[in-house]
Amino acid sequence: MLRKASAAWNGGLKDGNGKISTESGVLSDTQYSFSTRFEDGIGTNPEELIAAAHAGCFSMALSGQLGAAGLTADSINTTAEVRLEKLDDGFAVTRVHLDVTARVPGATEVAFATAAGKAKAGCPISKLLKAEITMDAKLEAQKAAEM
Repeated sequence: MLRKASAAWNGGLKDGNGKISTESGVLSDTQYSFSTRFEDGIGTNPEELIAAAHAGCFSMALSGQLGAAGLTADSINTTAEVRLEKLDDGFAVTRVHLDVTARVPGATEVAFATAAGKAKAGCPISKLLKAEITMDAKLEAQKAAEM
């Protein structure tokens, strides 16, 4: 399986701008710049795209791990927070924090935590990143009428 995206950049680092596109067309000439990366400019940035990729990858991986345990989630909601820091040798993504909430009928806290841990370790985007990856995973309580 091969996936493609492209980026074009014009100008200097601080006064230039670029456009990102994906083969699927979901992103098409989407604007990015110094201000969208380091300030509050309008557009996207590489770290935001990594966060979206990690949140999506993890959610699918958790669904797979739950399925392997005989469970099916009603919902999995994941937010990934990517930290970009300036180090002595330049900028680096140093940390990603996953915040996960899921509704999984019939799941125990132990089964859910096990599946979430396996998903965090096994998600291809987790494997790609050299950053520290932390996680808060919450199993939503089921209402008595839903059980």
